[in-house]
Amino acid sequence: MSDEKESASFEENDAENSESILLIDDHEEVVSEDGRKVRRRGIYLLPNLLTTGAMFAGFYAVIAGMQNDFRHACVAIIVAMFLDGLDGRVARLTNTQSAFGAEYDSLSDLIAFGMAPALICFSWALSGLGKAGWTICFIYVACAALRLARFNVQLGTTDKRFFVGLASPAAAGLVVFMVWACFEYNVEATRFVAMLAALVTFIAGALMVLNIRYYSFKDLDMKNRVPFIVMILIVLIFVIVSWDPPIVLFSMAIIYALSGPGMAIYSQREKWQGKFQPVTETSDDGSDGGDGSIGSEKQKGTPVEEDITDSRDSASESEPGSEAEK
Repeated sequence: MSDEKESASFEENDAENSESILLIDDHEEVVSEDGRKVRRRGIYLLPNLLTTGAMFAGFYAVIAGMQNDFRHACVAIIVAMFLDGLDGRVARLTNTQSAFGAEYDSLSDLIAFGMAPALICFSWALSGLGKAGWTICFIYVACAALRLARFNVQLGTTDKRFFVGLASPAAAGLVVFMVWACFEYNVEATRFVAMLAALVTFIAGALMVLNIRYYSFKDLDMKNRVPFIVMILIVLIFVIVSWDPPIVLFSMAIIYALSGPGMAIYSQREKWQGKFQPVTETSDDGSDGGDGSIGSEKQKGTPVEEDITDSRDSASESEPGSEAEK
């Protein structure tokens, strides 16, 4: 026993010495396994590697936008969207989810879908607005940060089928695809166009922090079988996007951004119709107001019938004596 304790102490000392030499502490995380809290050291490689790729794509988009290469900047954002949607699913499928991965993913999203779209739009048109331009960009970045922070706090407590507020990748697509479409069709960044771009950027930022629900598509089952028509629809979507990627993707971003307010207005309208719907009054016997008038007429006729019967009875009481005598 003493030899085992000494060897264990030597291993701990070696680990501490290696960490002191590298000047990097190994990540340690408390996880729950079979109802017990266990300390695990290290991080999962595969999902965090995908997250790093998404962050690099966002960083490259910023560099390309600063060099007025908006086509490659927008394509880099699309790559970041693909990798961001892939890392979470890979982590769930391979059971490699961790608190470190969730925080790292949020920081990556802030760079790829917060900083990058704002700086791309600023390099394209908003720089001509002066202070108003970079103020709009900062509002968008701040809204993206608040959206991500709220998402981390509400994780596990809300319905996974819906996002509360526009997701940061969708907001980034609304801004970036607008820039791409205008760049491909040689739209000059005049002051009027810059003001429209600022308005779209501000709306995208506001939709991220509003309490509007958006469908998240997280309930789609990727592991089970699907009807054959689903593959045909996917191929059809790829074909439609390939016709004119900037316009089609920008149109899809607009439709998805408007779907949240549309569903909110529809649900509110349903509530108002249910609240102000007139209620018909019913009588004690279950009949409605129309039948009540008939019932009242019958009740009014009852005393008349009773008077008639009383008069007939009194007449019959007076006649029996004469009949007996006869």
